[in-house]
Amino acid sequence: MPIFEHANNRLHYQTQGQGTPIVLHHGFTSSSQAWHYFGFVDALAAHCRVITLDALGHGKSDKPHDTDAYTLERRCGAVLALLDTLQVEQAHYLGYSLGGWVGYGLAQRAPERLSSLIIGGAHPYADTSWDAFAGIDGQHDDAFITAFETVLNETIDAPMRMLIKANDLVALACAAQQPRLSLASALPNITMPALLFCGDKDQRHDAVVATARQLPDAHHVSLPGITHFGGVMHPHLLLPELLTFLKTHVNP
Repeated sequence: MPIFEHANNRLHYQTQGQGTPIVLHHGFTSSSQAWHYFGFVDALAAHCRVITLDALGHGKSDKPHDTDAYTLERRCGAVLALLDTLQVEQAHYLGYSLGGWVGYGLAQRAPERLSSLIIGGAHPYADTSWDAFAGIDGQHDDAFITAFETVLNETIDAPMRMLIKANDLVALACAAQQPRLSLASALPNITMPALLFCGDKDQRHDAVVATARQLPDAHHVSLPGITHFGGVMHPHLLLPELLTFLKTHVNP
């Protein structure tokens, strides 16, 4: 199992395909397996070297029970450490939700490492919805789910509830305690090509559209009828847009 270390934690990653590298970063309560399950890795690996990781607290990576382990600085540092491990100087980056937050963090801290920026279901502005996790310690499944539904502003169906509850909820509750402060200062750094996408039933949609309008080389895609939780669950809507974008910007 491929592992790299960052900040005294072990993180799991995988690579598939050859050529120009692209990093895929999943959302909160998910893992790198989602990219495989919904067909993104196979589709993108036909054109790129696809790098997936399990973010700290998720999948096969370490799951510390300490909120200080989950700062944005450390999450960005983990992505950069992975690129260094693989001797990748610059990569395309695709991040959804939590991965989008990290993407804006990377644009703020290390834009020179990004060939392009593809972000779904996330904007760079302060997000106080995560305050719903105040006082949630992960010891009670239902309280965790209720807090997460408040963040999403949608109901999570029974099968997905079961998958979420299979996680280390104490670790995830620690991760959720990290405030989502404004990253608007990153916007001037996003001069590289950008693709922003969001479900039009996601409460973040308007902010994502507004973000795209502020960037010099950005394209926005609205996914019709899609909520936040479903943002990468409909590859027939998203993959054609991703492949068109990458065809333009990967070895054009």
